Amino acid sequence: MSWLTRAILVAVFSVCAGGAMAQNAWVQIEAQPSLREGEARARAWAETLPDISGFVMSTGWYAVTLGPFSDDVAAQKLQVLRGERMIPSDSYLSDGRNYRQQFWPVGAALQPQPEPEVTVDPATMPDATATPTPDRATPEGLAAPVETLAEARAAEAALTRPERELIQTALQWKGFYTAGIDGAFGPGTRNSIAAWQSANGHEPTGVLASRQRADLIAAYEGERAALGLTLVEDAQAAIAVEMPMGLVKFDHYDPPFVHYNEKDGSGVRVLLISQQGDQNTLFGLYDVMQTLEIVPLEGARERSRNGFTLTGQNDRIHSHTEVTLRGGLIKGFTLIYPAKDAKRMERVLKAMQGSFKSLGDTALDDTLGQPLAETRADLLVGLDVRKPVLAQSGFYMDAKGTVLTAAAGLSACNRITVDGTEFDLALADPTLEIAVLTPRNILAPMAVAKFQTDATRLNTEVAVAGYPYPEALSAPVLTFGKLLDLRGLAGEPGLARLALSARAGDVGGPLFNASGAVIGMLMPQTADGGQHLPADLAVALQSAAMVPMLAERGFTLAAAQGSGALAVEDLSRQALGMTVQVSCWN
Repeated sequence: MSWLTRAILVAVFSVCAGGAMAQNAWVQIEAQPSLREGEARARAWAETLPDISGFVMSTGWYAVTLGPFSDDVAAQKLQVLRGERMIPSDSYLSDGRNYRQQFWPVGAALQPQPEPEVTVDPATMPDATATPTPDRATPEGLAAPVETLAEARAAEAALTRPERELIQTALQWKGFYTAGIDGAFGPGTRNSIAAWQSANGHEPTGVLASRQRADLIAAYEGERAALGLTLVEDAQAAIAVEMPMGLVKFDHYDPPFVHYNEKDGSGVRVLLISQQGDQNTLFGLYDVMQTLEIVPLEGARERSRNGFTLTGQNDRIHSHTEVTLRGGLIKGFTLIYPAKDAKRMERVLKAMQGSFKSLGDTALDDTLGQPLAETRADLLVGLDVRKPVLAQSGFYMDAKGTVLTAAAGLSACNRITVDGTEFDLALADPTLEIAVLTPRNILAPMAVAKFQTDATRLNTEVAVAGYPYPEALSAPVLTFGKLLDLRGLAGEPGLARLALSARAGDVGGPLFNASGAVIGMLMPQTADGGQHLPADLAVALQSAAMVPMLAERGFTLAAAQGSGALAVEDLSRQALGMTVQVSCWN
């Protein structure tokens, strides 16, 4: 052994010496099918490493391990020794739950029948970086015996029910088994075993040989250990669920959420969801969740009377949310993870789905943080709200729910919503710079525009309905002003100049006269050459220019009937029923 190797060993095995932490973790190096082979390999490893132990596993194989250690020390030893290529690359952490009697050091627990003494020359020990296989020669120079199908059946028949259930669980984890875990090896289990055997280069007999069984379970337990899957009972949220505690750690409470943020740069996050409420609360949570950056736009959405499911994915992250309403309690979870980890995180998701349980009849106490009902979603600690790249106004122009708005920028949108509902861009006219949006589902607007194409007298009072502050307003407001001219700044026909203080969010909103007729639509506040207009000057496209073009395209519009001036509250009510918020998402 070189001086460098010895120095590494001294450093690694002196970490946390004398610590008082629980010693319940091992580094499993390898497993052998017989006691003789297990002892021989343990003896060989003991020539190189201290703290070598050997255990008979519940699978009937013989594990060679390092330990026991505390969890942190075991993880550090595994990292260092694998990094120095001093143990096989497939070595993994074990909590020892499947270890039974100890066979190494000899006499520690199991007293085997005397066997011929085997002397192992350390020089003949296999490369520590190589993974042992059934056909590889052992240090004694003896090939591992090949188990016949009859012997495999006999070994299987001797398994206990928990051991058979463990096999089904491991097959389910690997994606080969989808039925219930019952320990009964029927056609479904046999087919799953055969599929696993084929995928791993074995003859698909439907009966696991002892070595195959050990490999399957070792892989399952190793992957779970690497993820740190642990049943977590959060008393505050009254939720129990298996979570990948090797990848996440508790961070804070922010009702209705319990935040478990990423650990060691894993990129994985978990939200536990817990609150009291009814169907309205559930539906409100559904709407809020879809505005969060952790729920990408692409993905399935499903909402029922007593629950919802949200999936989202983009090139960076995937997420899955499940929430149910039962007995006045809303409980659920969100799992967020990097897109590159999709395959293994599917197993974590299944573990969370299968283990999730609501405890008792309580929910997260609102006093632990700012409750959702009293704050906007973008103020939730640790959660970023997805913001549209463009937010403006529009209005219903017919009873089918068709929306008219300004066209600038909408053609580049990946997704367009009107008051949170997805619409399609049906028309974008480059000449008039107007856009028509159609709903994906049938809508019944409370009010629709009634257009007036006759010229309006100058210096009369007009009003624009819109959302000047899109993020702060849940309903449109009226901004009043005067009609200055029926031409644009450069004398363009079809436009109208207004003495009116509008904002970018008002663009696309309807322009009303005193009788409530729509005489135009507010356009962006830029002039030729890109100059910005003064704050108290605005430009609108006249209805006389829009209506003929829309009629030619097949849209049926209602004409305004002559009437007297409306009271402000009546005009506000009409604007509320027909004015919408248009959002562009990318």
